[in-house]
Amino acid sequence: MTGVAEGRGPELADLYAERTHVVHPFHPLRPPAIESRDELREHFTPTDESRRLQRTAERIRIHETTDPEVIVAEFDYRGVDTGTGVAFVQPAIFVLRVRDGTIVESRDYFDHLTTARSRGQLDSLLAALEART
Repeated sequence: MTGVAEGRGPELADLYAERTHVVHPFHPLRPPAIESRDELREHFTPTDESRRLQRTAERIRIHETTDPEVIVAEFDYRGVDTGTGVAFVQPAIFVLRVRDGTIVESRDYFDHLTTARSRGQLDSLLAALEART
């Protein structure tokens, strides 16, 4: 959460197990799961597009579950896309499974449409969705 917002993406991969399973179930294009630390390192590496986002993680709440390996992190990304000037609030919930001190599974639920809208990419996302049907 805060590491992504602060641009520390590549080092975040070290928090995950060598073999992991990270999915974004609400992503409209349903990309495949990220299944290794190396894939995560690539996923977290900033691109020109990701550098446009200035954001902070706010209202962070951690919820414990009856499964000792699982926590739920609820928060908002609040920021602005410096390329478009559009401000955004992106609510998110991450369900994390931690085993032996590393994240072995994460289901990251957040509002991808808000990101596409703030970047001026909503039309291209909708076109990609339309092309898949």
